[in-house]
Amino acid sequence: MHQQSLAGLCLLLIILFLGCGGSTDQAVTTDGNYLSFENVAATKAFFNWNADWEPMVSAHRGGSYPGYPENAIQTFDYVLQHTPALIECDISMTMDSVLVMMHDNTVDRTTSGSGAVSALRYEEIKAFDLEDAEGKVTAFNVPTLREVLEWAKGKAVLTLDIKSNVPYELVLEEINATGAEAHVVLITYSLGAAKKLHRMAPELMLSVTLRNDQEWDRFLATGIPVENIIAFTGVTARSAAFNEKLHQHGVCTILGTLGNLDKRAVARGDQLYQEFVNNGADILATDRPIEAANIISKKP
Repeated sequence: MHQQSLAGLCLLLIILFLGCGGSTDQAVTTDGNYLSFENVAATKAFFNWNADWEPMVSAHRGGSYPGYPENAIQTFDYVLQHTPALIECDISMTMDSVLVMMHDNTVDRTTSGSGAVSALRYEEIKAFDLEDAEGKVTAFNVPTLREVLEWAKGKAVLTLDIKSNVPYELVLEEINATGAEAHVVLITYSLGAAKKLHRMAPELMLSVTLRNDQEWDRFLATGIPVENIIAFTGVTARSAAFNEKLHQHGVCTILGTLGNLDKRAVARGDQLYQEFVNNGADILATDRPIEAANIISKKP
């Protein structure tokens, strides 16, 4: 009996109530950097902003480090070895309608092969080796969306960038087939896309671009519940007042430091990431997820 009680206590100790919300349906860590959600309600509770929110990073294209290519499961794992993170990744479609993880229209830049993704069959793409940002060939291959969804469960939230030639229906079918609803956020670039995806899958979370008061007002007019969204506030730091306005509605913000702001941090020092957080950015979408997390995770 004593052993059973001790085991139960240990189990309770590893269940951590993370995130923003106050719901009892919260994230559970299986170790320090993994996030697992039992259902979409738990995911929404996690991203429901409050003053206890702890800043985190989103790895742009899953991260990219020497020997670790973008949009590769092995790279996702590498990032999670160092920090909890959202994993932003890109969905493209092959000629035979297989959904694969690829940012560019062609495979030329990121693999040992060549050709347009839409002109290649999956068996052809699967035979290519992924290359890192420096052009070094790795032993890793292009994963399918299904493989990535299966990987994410119990580990991380994926923010899925759906390329223009990919039917939403196919993406939603894969999410449903894998039971990964609680581990995905669908990226949208227009309110039209947000409304369409919400009609098709009203339970799923969306990333919606909200950079100013006018865009916020137009979003409110859509009727999409605020608990369904994370606000992508663009690649320029927004005012503290605008971020606070979103916070007052329980909305977490993602600032895209990828590109110019990351370069500025390299030039001026990584403490710049903390300044963005102090200004109200809750999640930093970055090409340098490990470096950014190392700064913003430090307690003052």
